[in-house]
Amino acid sequence: MSDKDYNVYQGSDGQWRGKRQDATRASVVGSTQKDVFEATREFAKNSGSEVSIHRGDTGKIRAKHSYGNDPKTTNG
Repeated sequence: MSDKDYNVYQGSDGQWRGKRQDATRASVVGSTQKDVFEATREFAKNSGSEVSIHRGDTGKIRAKHSYGNDPKTTNG
């Protein structure tokens, strides 16, 4: 992961947050994971980075979406 990558996670207050890896504050805050992911995805698309979506109950990564930083030689 680079400093430009984003994480979507649930805070201790129950709010979902979208935050860039090196940021001190969240770029997006909302009540649903879907809404926060969609807004965070736009930031990631603009910067050519990756979004990691974390589970609300365990905090483990459940999905990753990449926008522009994939190697061009991969199959599939």
